[in-house]
Amino acid sequence: MPVVVVESPAKAKTINKYLGDNFTVLASYGHVRDLPPKDGSVDTENEFDMTWEVGYDSRKHVKAIADALKDDDELILATDPDREGEAISWHLQEALTKRRAIKKSTDVKRVVFNAITKTAVTEAMKNPRDVDAPLVEAYLARRALDYLVGFKLSPVLWRKLPGAKSAGRVQSVCLRLIVEREMEIEAFNAREYWSVKAILQTPRGQEFEARLTVLGGKKLDKHSIENETAAELAVQAITSRDLKIASVEAKPANRNPSAPFMTSTLQQEASRKFGFGARQTMSTAQRLYEAGYITYMRTDGIDMAPEAISAAREEIGNRYGASYVPETPRVYKNKAKNAQEAHECIRPTDMSVDAAQLARLEPDQRKLYDLIWKRTLASQMAQARLERTTVEILSGDSQVGLRATGQVMLFDGFMKVYEEGRDDSVVDDDDKRLPQVMEGEVAAKSSISPEQHFTQPPPRYTEATLVKRMEELGIGRPSTYASVITTIQDREYVRKDKNRLFPEDKGRIVTIFLLNYFRKYVGYEFTANLERELDDVSAGEMDYKAVLDRFWRDFSAAIAETSELRITEVLDTLDEVLAPQLYPAREDGSDPRVCPLCGEGKLHLKTSRTGGFVGCGNYPECKYTRPIAGDAADGGDRVLGEDEGDEISLRSGRFGPYVQRGEATEEVKKPPRSSLPKGWSPDDMTLEKAVMLLQLPRLVGAHPEDSEPVEAGLGRFGPFVRHGRTYANLPSIEDVFSVGMNHAVELIAQKAAKGGRGAAAKPLKELGEHPDSGGPVNVMEGRYGPYVKWEKVNATIPKEVEPADVTMEMAVVWIEEKAAKKKPAKKKAPAKKPAAKKATAKKPAAKKKPAAKKAPAKKAAEAKTTETE
Repeated sequence: MPVVVVESPAKAKTINKYLGDNFTVLASYGHVRDLPPKDGSVDTENEFDMTWEVGYDSRKHVKAIADALKDDDELILATDPDREGEAISWHLQEALTKRRAIKKSTDVKRVVFNAITKTAVTEAMKNPRDVDAPLVEAYLARRALDYLVGFKLSPVLWRKLPGAKSAGRVQSVCLRLIVEREMEIEAFNAREYWSVKAILQTPRGQEFEARLTVLGGKKLDKHSIENETAAELAVQAITSRDLKIASVEAKPANRNPSAPFMTSTLQQEASRKFGFGARQTMSTAQRLYEAGYITYMRTDGIDMAPEAISAAREEIGNRYGASYVPETPRVYKNKAKNAQEAHECIRPTDMSVDAAQLARLEPDQRKLYDLIWKRTLASQMAQARLERTTVEILSGDSQVGLRATGQVMLFDGFMKVYEEGRDDSVVDDDDKRLPQVMEGEVAAKSSISPEQHFTQPPPRYTEATLVKRMEELGIGRPSTYASVITTIQDREYVRKDKNRLFPEDKGRIVTIFLLNYFRKYVGYEFTANLERELDDVSAGEMDYKAVLDRFWRDFSAAIAETSELRITEVLDTLDEVLAPQLYPAREDGSDPRVCPLCGEGKLHLKTSRTGGFVGCGNYPECKYTRPIAGDAADGGDRVLGEDEGDEISLRSGRFGPYVQRGEATEEVKKPPRSSLPKGWSPDDMTLEKAVMLLQLPRLVGAHPEDSEPVEAGLGRFGPFVRHGRTYANLPSIEDVFSVGMNHAVELIAQKAAKGGRGAAAKPLKELGEHPDSGGPVNVMEGRYGPYVKWEKVNATIPKEVEPADVTMEMAVVWIEEKAAKKKPAKKKAPAKKPAAKKATAKKPAAKKKPAAKKAPAKKAAEAKTTETE
């Protein structure tokens, strides 16, 4: 029977149901080959020849496919319908040919389907094709470029910037966006301005709000009223004059729905509405796709199949009535240049199925499906019709003018189902409703209020706005956004806090280094042009080796030039470039480069394994340090006072602000220190607070049952109380200083009852019996995060998956992968045999025995070699 290969076991299971017993459906478990992580895997001297290696975990999957082909001579490659899917099919074909599993007589076909439904799968089987060579070449070019940047540039970073972990072709450009936005925010100078609003009343007693737009007969702009004095004069000008309605203008307005989702817009909207990260969104969408609920989720296309448009229009009519169905179907034009990757939009496979009918889905899957379903239907619905009204109010002498705006919804159209979210909240006066007002009527003044404002710096990126910006610049592609954003966080170049992305000091240093020594390769235009060239390769319009050759010629020269630099030269250059951020002007006019602690040494940029920091040049006599983003002039290092004869000081270190008792001496190498807890500002630190911190952990008292001490303190995971080996969390930092014995004993007892250290842990979620081997499968909470437990196998749950969302199907895959990784360690014991033979060789009677045992050893070696290939 024909052997069909897909990427995941979940997809294999679904497709097997559609194809029946006449097909053998197997999973490749993603990519089966990759470039070995060592220098020389891409041969730049020999037309960029690449050395590929089947991964250890992939060997058993390749072997399973090869074994299945022994009984059948037909192979159908049905991996995903994108560039990566095409590459996996090519890798499989190459690896199986090398194993001689594919013979001259083997019929190899490539099929693609945009949705895992019976109709889509069976239709695809009727229309096979060959592996698309241009798409594969585009993949080869991308993989070679990423390898060359990673394996040639990363070592330069390691040598010149201790603590830097890696650089990447798209990753480094993405990091640059975040770092430059942070520098914009730091350099931003807020500007004060005022607005004046009045609550006015119609002759019928109805109130409405209007804002001042004309003062002294001149039109005001946003920043015209610069201070409180000017605002008070404006209030007096309004108060002293009678106001009338000068004009009422009502204009019809229409709003059209947004296009259906593609990868980037789905990531943006899931972030806005649910706070999902890009990786979490794609993982959730992958499960919906594999279950057959939505079309393929990695796409830059927004067009929809004609039959899907018809189904959507029919569903709209059935649910909301004919008035919500436009006269003609809506057609959205795809902006993607590369037609080969412009697949259909992300949409439900069945328009009649809403989220309420999929109650068995995990919560995140149901949320995302509902979002996709609503967006798809809304994209084919009638436009919303509004009436926007503008009311102009003037004083009799025309010296003062105010304006009120509002709108009325005449027909909600697509907004009945869905409205796109916004990245940053914006107050829109047009959304307000206005009472009935008529031209010439008097507008009585109920109240007049000035309001102070300050101009705001550009907001930090969220994952959604970062994806949007990368898309605007043409950097990266739909399938890469999630992995790139995840990588810069995993490398600790960026951290995410309250859904905003903040660059770490390490990320700043790497970015500035690359901008100074490899500016071309982190350039937005250069990266976008390279993406366009790769698109041309996938369209068959460009030779991929020519793209690689042109890139490598200049890039290798830049690497060679930078390799000669000494670390001190690099730090001096970075110190000079970063000077405006590192050493801002001080309020007292003193030299910002003078150490604030010793008053003698000069501050200088330094690096360590944990990243960059600013330190005193008088080290080791002066140990002053502070983070790159810190500012010694703003609530920085200072003496807070004395306690028991010791000087208590506030200092800034590379890990943040801390308080210290005394100074380091020959006898006391490390004086007592305590970091400021999260939420405590250095500006608010007092001697009393510092002494409280330095006295932690605090003894609460003796436990009433065993007289052992009960302590309160601050730890890695926050505030706690401790009795023996049992730790219980405290709700807030303030509780550390105030918690009494009764409350502490109660918290410790509750923690012990739940299962403290040494007790049997309770599962977070019980999944049931293992479907193949039996035995309970549970989701557990571990020291390093949640994991799946089955017998003696503990499999870590990926970061993007919530423990509550774990299913048995997912758990089995992780357990199998973890079990496979454990196998090699068990096979090391037989390696001791040769030593035993050598020892027995001293006996004359045993001389011939080793020769007799050589043949089996040779066969074993040959078998091992064959399996590796």
